[in-house]
Amino acid sequence: MARYVDVHPVDPQPRSIAQVVQQLRDDALLAYPTDSGYALGIQLGNRDGLERIKRLRQLDDKHHFTLVCSDFAQLGQLVHLSNAHFRSVRAATPGPYTFILPATGEVPKRLMHPRKRTVGVRIPEHRVVQALLAELGEPLLSSTLLMPGEDDPLTDGWDVKERLDHQVDVVVDCGECGIEPTTVVDLSEDYPEIVRVGAGDPDRFA
Repeated sequence: MARYVDVHPVDPQPRSIAQVVQQLRDDALLAYPTDSGYALGIQLGNRDGLERIKRLRQLDDKHHFTLVCSDFAQLGQLVHLSNAHFRSVRAATPGPYTFILPATGEVPKRLMHPRKRTVGVRIPEHRVVQALLAELGEPLLSSTLLMPGEDDPLTDGWDVKERLDHQVDVVVDCGECGIEPTTVVDLSEDYPEIVRVGAGDPDRFA
């Protein structure tokens, strides 16, 4: 059964955050709230967790996983940004966007798109996520908690607990969660491509 952790949405309890992060370091698969619905998260080195996410969401090897970052400096260590893309990404973060960009050598190859060598990155505007990232001290490997055959991500912590009780290890609930997935923008080429329209305004990248 998954451990259920209730966290304050504005002032997350340090003890609870530390307990969740210790679970991540012990290779737990986490379901956690973001500004754009629930997501699945693991520590970067958790190979088994990556396969569990793929099975749970029925993903193939071409799926772009997302590295959730605490700030722009951390994001910049993971992806290559042209001058033009640098300005547009910085202006849109933190916020409900995921950007697909060429990965740097800091990103393990198994996390990249096998052909394009790209990876998704984002900086969420959510206090609980930021608290988790600060305690973890590194990006979180993540994927939107969008179940196979469904169009919208899960948004209620107790619903996540009931549906995935034996498929995830920890469910974080803070009562505050976005209801739309991120807008996904592919910036790996010269011109932006909107891959998915979500909570973020796509027009700023048109």
